[in-house]
Parts: sequence; structure tokens; C-alpha cells
Amino acid sequence: MKTSVLAIINKFDELYVDPECELVFNSDYELLVAVILSAQCTDKRVNKVTAELFKDYNTAEKMITLSQEELETRIRPCGFFHNKAKHILDMSHDLVSKFDGKVPSNKNDLKSLAGVGEKTANVVLSLAFKIPAIAVDTHVFRVSNRVGLASGKTVSKVQSDLEKNLPKDKWIKMHYALVLHGRYVCKSQRPLCETCELSGLCKFYKNKK
Repeated sequence: MKTSVLAIINKFDELYVDPECELVFNSDYELLVAVILSAQCTDKRVNKVTAELFKDYNTAEKMITLSQEELETRIRPCGFFHNKAKHILDMSHDLVSKFDGKVPSNKNDLKSLAGVGEKTANVVLSLAFKIPAIAVDTHVFRVSNRVGLASGKTVSKVQSDLEKNLPKDKWIKMHYALVLHGRYVCKSQRPLCETCELSGLCKFYKNKK
């Protein structure tokens, strides 16, 4: 491992001792639904929607009793509610028909579900089952490239770089550290470089200067 990469990992360990996902959930199924809803939506808004939704519809069996229109109304604040409602209902039907309503712990099985891609599958694997996986969202993509942990122009390349550069036992922790850093410090439009404790190691900051 390159000395620079190790230094970045150590700094993230220091700054984010116990980083956690900010989505609120009480079961594997609730997590899966919340992750689908979180696409292009803040975790805070998702949590407000799911707090009401999961009171009555917190299992696949219960969810499929809703019509497309009824679910759309409930999740409308999350945006893209038509597609998200369809994905959630189709995914729930898949769970009931293929997996007895239980969320599978195998990546290929997860990705066989409607609306579940690589990123969603990796989030569920890491959070629900503690299986090492790296999910590359917009924050992970941006921060990884900026600090020098990856150099990819595509999500799949960044994921490959991170899997190669990070020790496997760090994948889960680093994913959430990168998300939090991107959300609150290394922002897309106005990164807080001057107060960022990673600036001394950051490729983006060095080029900026």
C-alpha cells in the first residue's frame, strides 16, 4: 500500500472513529426500502417519510397491499416517486415470491430484485449483514477522487480503485467516513478546504493552491 494512501486512511480513522449510516431503519427490509428512496434525496427527508410509511408497511407482505398510487402519495416528498414506488413494489413482490419475504444476504440474489443495483446491494450487504462492501454514491465518488484514494471517471472504476487501495476490513467503515466527509466537509460546490483536517494530504487541495 502506498504511504500516501495509508496516511489518508489513518486520518479518516482519526476523524471518524465510528461513522454510521444516517438512514433510520429497524430491519433488513426497512433498510432496503430506505436505500431505494434515498436516491437523489437526503437521508433526513427519507427518514421523515419512512417514519410514517413503516408504521403500517414495514414488511414486503404488507407493502404489496398498497397500490402504486397509494405508495406514490406516501413517498412523494422523496422525489422520483413514480419510479421509486414501482421499484419498491416490484422488489417486494420479488422478495415474497422468491425469498419468502426475507432480504437475501447474497449480492447476486439482491441484484436480482427489481430496482436493486450494485450500490444498493452493497449498502445492504455492509449494513444488514456486515459483509465487506463499498457502495459508491456521489459523496464517495467525489471525495475518493479528490483526496487521491481513487482516480476513476466512472462509478465502477472508483469502486475498483477503492477495493484495491483499501484493506478489506476497512471497506465498511471507510464507506461511511467518505459519505459523512462529503456531506459535511468536502461538499460538491463549496468544499471547506481551509478547515478540513485532510487538506495536508489532499490532492484536490494541493492542486487548488
